[in-house]
Order: sequence, then structure tokens, then C-alpha cells
Amino acid sequence: MDIQFIGAAQTVTGSSHLISVNGIKFLLDCGMYQGKRKVAFEMNRNFDVYNPEDIDFVILSHAHIDHSGNLPTLVKKGFIGKIYTTFATRDLATVMLRDSAHIQVKDVEFVNRRRKKKGQNLFEPLYTDIDVQQTLKQLVGLNYHHEFEPAPGIKFTFFDAGHILGSAMILMELMEDGKIIKLAFTGDLGRKNLPILRDPETLPNVDYLICESTYGARLHDSPTDMDANLAKIINRAIERKSKIIVPAFSVGRTQELVYSLHNIVKNNLAKNIPVFIDSPLSSNATDVFRMHPECFDNETAMFLLDHEDPFGFNKLHYIKDVEDSKRLNEVPGPCMIISSSGMCEAGRILHHLRNNIEDPNNIILMVGYSAENTLGRKLIDQEKVVRIFGDEHPVKAEVIVMNSFSAHADSNELLSFLDTFDRSRMQKIFLVHGELNQQLEFRIKINALGFKKVELPKRGDIFTL
Repeated sequence: MDIQFIGAAQTVTGSSHLISVNGIKFLLDCGMYQGKRKVAFEMNRNFDVYNPEDIDFVILSHAHIDHSGNLPTLVKKGFIGKIYTTFATRDLATVMLRDSAHIQVKDVEFVNRRRKKKGQNLFEPLYTDIDVQQTLKQLVGLNYHHEFEPAPGIKFTFFDAGHILGSAMILMELMEDGKIIKLAFTGDLGRKNLPILRDPETLPNVDYLICESTYGARLHDSPTDMDANLAKIINRAIERKSKIIVPAFSVGRTQELVYSLHNIVKNNLAKNIPVFIDSPLSSNATDVFRMHPECFDNETAMFLLDHEDPFGFNKLHYIKDVEDSKRLNEVPGPCMIISSSGMCEAGRILHHLRNNIEDPNNIILMVGYSAENTLGRKLIDQEKVVRIFGDEHPVKAEVIVMNSFSAHADSNELLSFLDTFDRSRMQKIFLVHGELNQQLEFRIKINALGFKKVELPKRGDIFTL
């Protein structure tokens, strides 16, 4: 049996790994690559490593677009199999993929108006809502801890990854020529003590592990400090009458921010300022969160028992209509505008950044990971001038980075997770979903734990188990 690493190989986005066993081919994730625009344009449209018609099924770890976002393209190119995931991920993917198609269509329309004036060739969206509708018909929801056999000799079970609602680690039992191999995939591994969701589970011992490494060489601030740190920023904005612009993923990060804001107001850490969630997806995704209390930790469950809504409070406004979004330009500070996408590569956040980035009184608050070459990474790296919709803008607003909101395990948390595995049984660990510099440092730390064989696969690399 073989593993071929297609995406998130020595990079963070576009998660996708091809497993071939007993003549069956299946994918772990089919994510959208985000990075340099020209590279992303080609990688997301072309399946040069395999033919989508040859894929028998897909196992989806979670709904984030860098893990699920290219499923409609796979279907558009001929994939007709089932897509297995948890029930909560199925519901989140429904709203996220529809939103992804809408954003791509609208962004292409916006860019094409400019290109048409310049006499340049026009772009086409990667996929449309028609492709998404077919993809949704192929989604199949399964419970955590329920072993499922999609094909003879192939069994898998979902374990809670604690990353976003419905996120899962995948434990596989693969039989070939009478031999059983246990392979696990972490997907994106979450953190302990984050608000809303349960902590990541531990996995049984395995022979091989595909492990994320996003923060393999970095440490986060404690999540227990996030409310106090966010309150300081709000109080600073109140003093300066600033607008706080927050690029945030519509699923996970936005709900955590709202939960934290709820606690800040409730505990009188800062005054209540207007907060605008400018993303139709965030509103729809928050409704999905309310549908899945089985994924919540004890603290959030107690909120619900006390008849409190952890995703809504006074002065919180969900914005859906595009005209209401435009009117936010006229809203004075202090206020907070939370909008997607978190990496600042698409969506309404681009318009808010364009309209506010040159005002030194404003604050841009970065609360999540941004991949190399994205606008979000350029802001995190404190670049002085950035391009938005093709135009250069000097960064005069104050840029603040808060990593305590990160939903990815940091280096120590990843090592703590790995420490539970039997060194004598583990034959190989494959590091994915991380930049090479992070992976090289993380491999040294893993070796120090007693795991000797750690691979850093490149795109296209094949390993025989």
C-alpha cells in the first residue's frame, strides 16, 4: 500500500493525501491551496497527480477550506464517490462550500471588471454553486468512535481533534495480503483549554502517523489569557476611538472571538462597543454551532444550561446584506469589524482592509495563522506596503498579533500528543501541513522524544508502507 502526498506537503494549505490499497484509491482531504495567486490558480484547477474519476472515496477531516475547499473541483472533474466526515463537518461544509463558490464568483466579477477595462483576458471561477450542490449530495455523516468499512479491508474511525466544530483525527485499519497496518491522520490538531470545544482526544497506538506541524517550532500564549489580552486592545480602541479590523475564519475563530467578547462584557473587563460580524458565512456557521452542542466542552454546555447564548450579546450585529457591509465604512469608532477570510485572500475583509489600512488610528488584529505569500502573512510580518485588489496601500494602521486564539496545537502541545504513542511500534511519522523551517526544527524535537524515523514529504512523494 502506498501514500502519495499531494497537498500541504512542506506547506500549510491544500491538504490532500492519496492512499492506494487493494486496488482502491481514496483521499484524506481535498483542500484548496492558498498562496501566490498564480500558483494557487494552477494548483487548484489541475489534478496532475491523479485522475479524479479514479478516486473511490474521500475521508474529510474537517470543514476548513484548506481541507475541504477543492472537493467541488474534484466532483466537477469526474469524482462520483462518497465523502465521509462527521455530522457537524457535513453541516459546516454545506454552508462553507456554498459560501466559497459565492465568494469566487463575486471576486472574479470584481477583478474581471478591472481586467476588461485593461483589455486583459477574463478569469473564470474555480467552481460555482452548481458544482457545490452535487458535492453536497455525496457527503455522508458519521459519528465519532464509530468504525466504518467503506471497502473490503479498509476500516476507519473518527476521533475528536478539538480544532473546530466536527474536526476529526482519522484512525485507519488497512489490510493487504493478510497483513494489517494501522495508519492515523491528525488532520489539524487542536489545543486543550480552548473555549467552546472539547479538548483533543488521544489515539490508540499506530504503525504510521501523518501529523500536522503548523506550529512545530513555535509556542502560543496561554488560551486562558485571551480574554484579558483582548480586553486591553478594546480599551485602547475606546481611548483612541479606533476601528478594530479583525480578519478571521468564519468557522471556529469567529465563534471563539464572540465567546471571548461575551465573557469580557459579562466580567466588566471592557465596555461594550459595537461589534459587527460582516460575513454571511459566519452567521450561517454560528447557526450550525448551535445545532451541535454535543461538540461543546463543559463550560459552554453550562452556558446553555443557564439559557445564555455564547454566540450573541448586546451590540453584536451579524451583517449579511452587501449594502449593510458597505455602510460599515461610515460607522465611527470605537467598533470592531470581524470578517473573513482569515488569511485575507478573499471575501469582504479585503474591502475593509482597503478602506481602513491607511488610517494610523485604526487597529488590524490578526488572530490566526496565515500561510506564506498571503496578504495576512504580509500584515503579520509588518510589511510597510501591501497590495489589495491589485493596488498598493501603505500600512499605517497598527497591526497587532494575538496567537492565543490559535486553534492549532503549538510545538509543546504537539509533542505532548506524540508522547502518548509507543515508540517501538511507530515505524514512521510523516509531517505535513507545515512550512519546511517549522518541520525541520520539529523533527529534531520528535527525534529527542525517541521517534527515529520522521519524514518531511514533498508534493508528489510516494511512500510504500
